[in-house]
Amino acid sequence: MRLHWHRRDLRVADNVGLADAPDEPVGVFVFDDDVLAHAAAPRVAFMLDALASLRAAYRERGSELFVRHGDPAAVLVELADGHDVEYVSWNRDYSGLARQRDDRVAAALSEAGVTPQRFHDAICHPPGSITTNAGDPYKVYTYFWKTWRDREKDDPRPVPELASVGTTDDEPLPDLEALGFDPPTASIPPASTAAARDRLEAFLDGDVYEYADRRDYPADDCTSRLSPHLKFGTVGVREVDQGVRAVRDGAAGDDRESVVEFRSQLAWRAFYAHVLHYNPEVVTENYADFEHDIEWADDPAHVEAWKRGETGYPIVDAGMAQLRAEAYMHNRVRMIVASFLTKDLLCDWRHGYAHFREYLVDHDTANDNGGWQWAASTGTDAQPYFRVFNPMTQGERYDPDAKYIAEHVPELRGVAPEVVHGWDECSPTQRRNAAPEYPEPIVDHAERRERALAMFERARGGAE
Repeated sequence: MRLHWHRRDLRVADNVGLADAPDEPVGVFVFDDDVLAHAAAPRVAFMLDALASLRAAYRERGSELFVRHGDPAAVLVELADGHDVEYVSWNRDYSGLARQRDDRVAAALSEAGVTPQRFHDAICHPPGSITTNAGDPYKVYTYFWKTWRDREKDDPRPVPELASVGTTDDEPLPDLEALGFDPPTASIPPASTAAARDRLEAFLDGDVYEYADRRDYPADDCTSRLSPHLKFGTVGVREVDQGVRAVRDGAAGDDRESVVEFRSQLAWRAFYAHVLHYNPEVVTENYADFEHDIEWADDPAHVEAWKRGETGYPIVDAGMAQLRAEAYMHNRVRMIVASFLTKDLLCDWRHGYAHFREYLVDHDTANDNGGWQWAASTGTDAQPYFRVFNPMTQGERYDPDAKYIAEHVPELRGVAPEVVHGWDECSPTQRRNAAPEYPEPIVDHAERRERALAMFERARGGAE
């Protein structure tokens, strides 16, 4: 018999390790305290829902998902010994800590006479399979995308025959409190393969054809909202890509280009996974080399105001409020709030990355780290340091009617859009008359932009 160790692949369909390893599998999931130490209530709540669905999928097929809490090496060896297991399979993760854990687990299993088998599943093409002509990993997304786009993709894996264990596991799923978490205050979406497929189908039936034009407008919400499902693997990436390619091949003109634009987001996820695999230190260090350390201002009061959504910059505060309410933030707004923290408040991107990790239901180490370092101009293929988002201009461009802002910042409901988008230029009297409870801007964008440019010039070894 074989055990399949689920981690970020909480599904039975289109699961490479589950389908490709020899012998019929039963499933196991281990709550690992080392992993939980980096977790947060929104993601654990989503994961528990996904695990309930996964266990039901096993039981519907006469099999079982074992659930345990402890050191995976010890748990898997014990389960293997108790159930005459010859193989333990799992799908790879790409962070440095995950790879170290997996090597330790593999060594423990081998010592116990059990064969460990590792597979690539979370992305379509594993690290090392998409490289430059010299065999190096790509550092520029555009070149990576062109290769990824044209590379043939595997078909989704069918659900394999699962092993019958003749009984059900008597270990119930824990609740949040048992795992050391308070219930999240945010609204968490349903987590299951069925929920993921419903969302994918609905998106491919309509919004995907307008994605290119509307994806940057947060009030339109013209996005797939598949990110937590891809993070936890409640749907397979091959299944998603197959569905996207099907609608692309049936479309033409602008509709087709819009579908291709959405497909490129799958490539971005893969690109950052490759970056993390080859550069595990980027979780805590700048990807880019600077001649001198960046002299972040790191004002604690500014960081806290940013976290609370009390900066006096409406689109920034709306994004931070959405994060608290939904454990999610629209992607364009993620870029705006990240630029504001690093370029306007001159605060280290690591403060923002840690905050997102605490609140996002879709936090993914590779993707979030890549996004934060892109915004901070410290990452691979990052936004040039001299391009600094103007938060007022961004708000006016992408939320012209201030609908998104009004939804998430109640103090500005009923305020004319031109006042909202000109808040930084309003007089104190105008602000009091329009929205007396909303704060004035905590910094001057134009002045902070110049300070940011000088800060990066010094780090690059330029003007003193």
